[in-house]
Parts: sequence; C-alpha cells; structure tokens
Amino acid sequence: MTNDLDALLTALYVKIDDEITDTRWLGRPPRLTDSELVRLAVAQAMLGFTSESRWLRFVHSRLGKMFPFVPKQPGWNKRLRAALPLVKRAVRLLATDTDFWFDNPRAGPEGAGEQEQQSAESRDRP
Repeated sequence: MTNDLDALLTALYVKIDDEITDTRWLGRPPRLTDSELVRLAVAQAMLGFTSESRWLRFVHSRLGKMFPFVPKQPGWNKRLRAALPLVKRAVRLLATDTDFWFDNPRAGPEGAGEQEQQSAESRDRP
C-alpha cells in the first residue's frame, strides 16, 4: 500500500503544484508550502480520514519522509482554514480533469436521459 500511496501523493503534488501557485507570505516562508498543505488535505479526503488527529498521526508515522514538517493540530487547522479557497480550487480541478464520473458512456450527460427513459419503459411493462 505504501507504493500506491506514494504514487498517489506524487501525482497529486505534480497536478496541484502546477496549477496552484504559492501565495505570498510576509516574513519567513512557511515550512509547509501551500501546495503541500493542499495535497495533504485532498489526500485526507480521498483516503477517507474524517478525524484530523488520526490523519496527522498517520502522516507523521507513515509519510514522515515525504513531509519532514507537518504542523500539529492547532497549526494545521489554522493553515487549512486559511487555505480553504485553494483546497476548493484543487478539488474542482481534479473533478473536472478526471473522466472517472463518465466511465459508462451511457451515464454521461448525453446518455443520462436515454438511460432514464429505458428504466421508465421497463417499469411500465406488465
């Protein structure tokens, strides 16, 4: 699972880092960049972690090599709230970039009405 997880995080990093430019910070730059923060937030949602404390423990224990610095929970919450527009943009970007939603050609926007019509016809038959 570690290799698959590493591949997923690397692909997310490439996609998110290409599309989202880091915001300017006053003073010293943060130890965790915005693109890394967004990558972790998207991975948290994709992997189904609902508890932030469990997610942060998982990151520290299993992903420490990829992320040498991850803030503790209060810092994580503060940074994540501040980066919410970037997270929304990344999720929207990933959703529009993938064809996962329309793997079935009949389930796409063009075929949806046809599929509903067929199911309605099958219900009307005795």
